Amino acid sequence: MPLFDFRCPRCRTVHERLVRADSTPACDTCGQPLERLVSLPAAPGKSAGMIARARARAAREGHFSND
Repeated sequence: MPLFDFRCPRCRTVHERLVRADSTPACDTCGQPLERLVSLPAAPGKSAGMIARARARAAREGHFSND
């Protein structure tokens, strides 16, 4: 289940919820249905292959790197 940000239209509180894409949760404070907010996508992480290539390059160049 994806993590979404929601805002209550009545009391303006912001909530972060782990819900199914088709469900609409209610506000904990006032019980009003929440509006889904548009959020930024997560930055991609480093893959194991990228890390291995960086370490191999550092070893070829004669220095030790933890990248």
